[in-house]
Amino acid sequence: MNTKLFISSIFLSTSLSLFAQKSATITLHTDQSGQIIPKEIYGQFAEHLGTCIYGGLWVGENSDIPNINGYRTDVFNALKELRVPVLRWPGGCFADEYHWMDGIGPKENRPKMVNNNWGGTIEDNSFGTHEFLNLCEMLGCEPYISGNVGSGTVEELAKWVEYMTSEGDSPMARLRRQNGRDKAWKVKYLGVGNESWGCGGSMRPEYYADLYRRYSTYCRNYDGNHLFKIASGASDYDYNWTKVLMDRVGGRMNGLSLHYYTVTGWSGSKGAATKFDKDDYYWTMGKCREIEDVIKKHCAIMDEYDPEKKIGMIVDEWGAWYTVEPGTNPGFLYQQNTMRDALIAGITLNIFNKHSDRVKMANLAQIVNVLQSVILTDGADMILTPTYHVFDMYKYHQDAMLVDSSIETETIGVEEEWQVPNLTESVSVAEDGAVHITLTNLSLDKDYEIRTILTDYQVNEVKGEIVHGEMHEMNTFETPDQVRVKEFNEVEKTAEGIRFTIPKCSVLHLEVR
Repeated sequence: MNTKLFISSIFLSTSLSLFAQKSATITLHTDQSGQIIPKEIYGQFAEHLGTCIYGGLWVGENSDIPNINGYRTDVFNALKELRVPVLRWPGGCFADEYHWMDGIGPKENRPKMVNNNWGGTIEDNSFGTHEFLNLCEMLGCEPYISGNVGSGTVEELAKWVEYMTSEGDSPMARLRRQNGRDKAWKVKYLGVGNESWGCGGSMRPEYYADLYRRYSTYCRNYDGNHLFKIASGASDYDYNWTKVLMDRVGGRMNGLSLHYYTVTGWSGSKGAATKFDKDDYYWTMGKCREIEDVIKKHCAIMDEYDPEKKIGMIVDEWGAWYTVEPGTNPGFLYQQNTMRDALIAGITLNIFNKHSDRVKMANLAQIVNVLQSVILTDGADMILTPTYHVFDMYKYHQDAMLVDSSIETETIGVEEEWQVPNLTESVSVAEDGAVHITLTNLSLDKDYEIRTILTDYQVNEVKGEIVHGEMHEMNTFETPDQVRVKEFNEVEKTAEGIRFTIPKCSVLHLEVR
């Protein structure tokens, strides 16, 4: 890349006279860059949970809801616009009770099962391997298969890989052809179990490490398909799990997963998605930002065993987890999505970008109607959440070159218990030379004036877009556009670069050419 750019500093000060003026500096060094932000960091996750699959992604070919071969047209088009790079399926906890042969063949012959993890509903298996992989093909995204290690067998997982990827005259390839698919799919990502420390088998790390070695041995590469094998990794602060897996599995895995939720805890109330005060807001911001410390500690362990960073960290479940919406099934994990969640998305993606030397994939939990989803549906109606709009603004970072950056911040919040840095950022340079800057302003009270100094770079054009509003603002089926991406034109060219003001409670994207 021939782009010559050195952004020496960005000065930030409050634009509100009632506050003492503050200043900070962000420094960008493109001469020290070279790391590519993997597009897979912007991945999604779809589990057989609530109405994520049925009613969210899939309505069936005979539905009155407009569809493309059974896939909801409105949801499909929205995901296509988002440039989803990778989609994880079928779980989650559901994966380790899922038997893939129940989800192939004529739909009327597929056996039903009880979804024991999520509400005890009856799963009819009408959405199975073909439906998922065909959807990925249509979206142009990589499938990420989560395999059953908890209740499944080595043979079962090995045959699934063969069924999906073998082009030859093998038994599973012949079965696939009988079910209407002649050409094998390309399947890159394979998760060998999920949360094996919990719902995936309540295992000790030593035991799971041995199981991983066994199961992964029989997951073969067929006919030019090369599996990227992902071991079931730790939950947030379980650093011992990472240490044991790195020690006992090491180079036999291509990736090691990590799950981290912005959640108050796993017992009792998790707090409401829409009814919260400033204390709740700033606590949530702090919990969200803590993922960076967790990543650093797991990375330090991985670096001991893998200094060349050949094994990727796969954050394949992340996002906000609140108490379900009143009147909904507790097992469906349906929650609304506000500006608070937009900030969570912006902060987290900025952190992933900056640690993309080790973080090679991330999957938001979940894609439709579950937890911090990008889309909500209600019958034939669909809305895009504030989180969707952040992903839409940040998609330009996919496969772009990371620019080394740092930012000076001030501490904001409520009392000592709820204090956080006020700003986060990440920067990349796209293949066409455009500089993409994403910023979050966590403050509920202050706007910040930002003066940017660019050296050896002629600013010809600046395009901006922003999501901002009061912390409780959300999109509902009655008001679907309350929170949306708006043009941000208040950018002034200066002799040194550009100057603008980032509003309170906002996520901002600037494209500089």
